[in-house]
Amino acid sequence: MRPSTFKKSVLATNIALLMSGAVSVSALAAEADAEAVNTDNIEKIEVRGLRASMKASINAKRFSDAVVDAVTAEDIGKFPDGDVGESLGRIPGVTVNRQFGQGQQVSIRGASAQLTRTQLNGHSVASTGWFDQQAIDRSFNYSLLPPEMISGIEVYKSSQADITEGGIGGTVIVKTRKPLDLDANTLFLSAKGDYGTVSEATDPAVSGLYSWANEGETFGVLVSAAGSQTDYQRNGIETLLGWGEIVPTTFQQDRERTAYNIAAQYRPTDNLEFGLTVTSLDLKANNANTSIFLFPTQQGVSTCNKTNAAGVCTDITHTGEGGFAWAQTWAREAEMSSDTYDLDFKYEGEGFTLEGRVGNTKADGGTSLTSNYGNSIGQPGDFAGHYDATGEKIIIDIANKSFDAGDFNGQLETAGWALKKQPNTDEETYAQFDLTFPVDFGAITSIKAGVRYADHDVTQQTDAAIVGDIVAKDASEYYSGTISSGAGFTLPKPNFDAMIRDAKAAVDGFTRDKSGYGTLNEKNLAAYAMANFEAEGIRGNFGLRFINTDVSSDYYALSPLGEYADELSTDKSSYSDVLPSINVAFDLADDLILRTSAAQVMSRPNYSELFATPTLPGFNDGTPGNEKLVTGSVALDPFKATQADVSLEWYFGGEGLASLTYFIKDVSSFISTRQELEQSIGIIDPNSGEDSWTVSKYYNANGGRIEGVELQLQDSFENGLGYSVNYTFADAGSPAENYPDRVGVFSDSSKHTVNLVGYYEMDSFSARLAYNWRSEYMMRELPGFYGNRQHQDYGSLDLSMNYSVTDWMDLTFEAVNLTEEDSIQIGVSPVDAPDVIAEFKDNYPVWSFEGEARYKVGVALRF
Repeated sequence: MRPSTFKKSVLATNIALLMSGAVSVSALAAEADAEAVNTDNIEKIEVRGLRASMKASINAKRFSDAVVDAVTAEDIGKFPDGDVGESLGRIPGVTVNRQFGQGQQVSIRGASAQLTRTQLNGHSVASTGWFDQQAIDRSFNYSLLPPEMISGIEVYKSSQADITEGGIGGTVIVKTRKPLDLDANTLFLSAKGDYGTVSEATDPAVSGLYSWANEGETFGVLVSAAGSQTDYQRNGIETLLGWGEIVPTTFQQDRERTAYNIAAQYRPTDNLEFGLTVTSLDLKANNANTSIFLFPTQQGVSTCNKTNAAGVCTDITHTGEGGFAWAQTWAREAEMSSDTYDLDFKYEGEGFTLEGRVGNTKADGGTSLTSNYGNSIGQPGDFAGHYDATGEKIIIDIANKSFDAGDFNGQLETAGWALKKQPNTDEETYAQFDLTFPVDFGAITSIKAGVRYADHDVTQQTDAAIVGDIVAKDASEYYSGTISSGAGFTLPKPNFDAMIRDAKAAVDGFTRDKSGYGTLNEKNLAAYAMANFEAEGIRGNFGLRFINTDVSSDYYALSPLGEYADELSTDKSSYSDVLPSINVAFDLADDLILRTSAAQVMSRPNYSELFATPTLPGFNDGTPGNEKLVTGSVALDPFKATQADVSLEWYFGGEGLASLTYFIKDVSSFISTRQELEQSIGIIDPNSGEDSWTVSKYYNANGGRIEGVELQLQDSFENGLGYSVNYTFADAGSPAENYPDRVGVFSDSSKHTVNLVGYYEMDSFSARLAYNWRSEYMMRELPGFYGNRQHQDYGSLDLSMNYSVTDWMDLTFEAVNLTEEDSIQIGVSPVDAPDVIAEFKDNYPVWSFEGEARYKVGVALRF
């Protein structure tokens, strides 16, 4: 049991600020409009068009007691963007990771994406990944969510006692539609064509919704569904950890996204309501990663013209003599799905309101088969020329950059060592009950209390193939035609179906890889009490939330011989905390609000950090100095922060808002990785004959601090024009020694974020031009394959247009990343960082991927 370490100084400062503000409010605040602060009226806003959508979002912010921003769908099927992540990225303080083209993960106010809590209709939603090279974490993959199914999203940047814990950065609540909120027999249908400039393919997407209610509107059922198929392609250049290769690469993925949502509501009386929601999200993500490995300094005759401070040759001339290249394809069957069953109720009795929900959410993901095909390719003279890595992208100017199946130097076969599957599961069963009752304790108007219990299970698994007969075949059996690649290369185009077919034929079964197996179980109990208060010119809430977590992990232990035990071992731990919070809004005038909040918040460690499974990546691999031990620990304390913010909001006109917000997060505990060299662990490596290992482990670091400012301005005019502008400054730093890369910045944190939106809307036509830009940020995946690197600043210019042909039919056009902005990632570790390989130091260009513009044309019908 770990005692709560409450940062009294930060909270005391904010309480003092609230009290001093309360004195001034009585003298300055005008009489508040009672109807304006009645949150019941928010639900009655008729949302039609861009202006109305922005007005609804402004009202959600204005009338909330907490610090909240919102995105509201203009109408059924008219979410502001074709990608949920992109819409979230337009909110002040929110940044989006688009590593695979779509907005997948969101970060809030300088905290990493893993510290963002996502809920669906107020409850947990299970999520896994499809990529076997990424760690299992708590972030939600927003590419699962079709925007057509969503009515709105709320982003809570401050905390309050009745919000489920887990979001140091903030909490995102995604809302789907309910049948009794719509007219009976509401029908929506849409179809789109989606073209990508890199894949050069046009892909279909369809969606639909039908809502029915009985005549008395006491019972209703809503069914919505969406499906899309996308041929995604990413071209780039990669360098591999410590191997020195320069690798033009093409990642192809056949994305099949299907989703449905069934919601039922029953109101037998005016004060009793039941709801049942079933949500199913699925993304089939089969992919092929084709690369050509170039060895400009390791093979053949070459001259190094320039070396950087880390000792890496950045300017190379190769004669072509003795050189060769290796071409290969990783072909993976991959998928992720999430299914949720949620039953909720609400009863309004005499003098109290009781509401609650019970449910189960389960996700499956990962790979069902991984395979690899490769051989040397081309002739030595093909690779003669110049390799320039002095800039942010590697430039390759060699004799031949075009290859097809006929250029392989021999037959191909599936690599037996690569055959495996890596399924993951994530499941939670939860129950929550909340009781609200009015009181007359001076300014305190009501008390809300509740309890929540969740039983959460996560499993990671690696099963190695039992390899049978492998048949070598001509390369034409596995490659047909060509595909574009990074650095202007043309590579053989893989035949995914043939590769997977022959890989399956070579598998006689699977056996558990004990180094890749682990389970986690968390039993989370939370109880809270919160008081809501309201007086002349002031409103808000304060409360306490108690949380208790019991965590255990099953794993196979290592023996002194480096062998895994036959039976599972279990590590256990527990912790508890009390999380206070206060939110106060001062209505200084009818259109002016001073808002402030303070709270302690926490986020549980990522699953990959808790798995107690030990692994020995370099055990007996024949590479001196490559011996490594990697393990997690259930004894890790959660991320913990004390946060506060103060904002001034001016609501001018119907759709006008100007706001200034200052925020601070004092992070007393967060989790980082440490590499300890030449450690004795009691295991002798058979190859080296020594007990000397690099131990990579997670530990609780401290000293983190996030401080920043948000600026927001938006308005619209009678001539149909409108705009929205926001800027966020977030200084998210911690001591450099907390990270193996020695860069003292929180993961995923951009110091500067800018959003510029201009739109025109009149009668039956609307158009919106939006630009989103973020400064550089750290991407950290150690001890995984991709390492730690800095993503350079990134901006996306997007355009959307809508033309209403009739009252029931719209034509739509969307363009994303019109400027085809590239994704550029460099190694920025200092030269003296002891645990970082040379390619990740001194601004070496480790990765770069070509930007893709996507164009969508669609039609939508509403009845």
